[in-house]
Amino acid sequence: MAKNFIQPGNTLTIPAPAGVLSGDVVIAGEIVGIAQGDAGAGEPCDVTTVGVWELPKVAADAVTVGAPIYWDADDSLATTTAAGNTRLGTAVEAAASGAATVKVRLIG
Repeated sequence: MAKNFIQPGNTLTIPAPAGVLSGDVVIAGEIVGIAQGDAGAGEPCDVTTVGVWELPKVAADAVTVGAPIYWDADDSLATTTAAGNTRLGTAVEAAASGAATVKVRLIG
């Protein structure tokens, strides 16, 4: 292994940008992931940046497999709407309009 290798980067410890609970989506600049524990704003927070996660979604959105998924931070919901939202990843399973959740592979 190269002498300058630090870690795989699947889970990063960063200051929480706001108060978070375990399982919350965390967005800090270009870092997008899922909180692995509770943390107050500015406290160290382990954030996993890879994997497939079931997340709450905008009920009106019908999601197809492979669709890009974004995070609506105002409503704390996954959505297919890009405008004004942060890219989270890709849907790995269809989710009908009216469904409460969507399975998303993070962009890592």
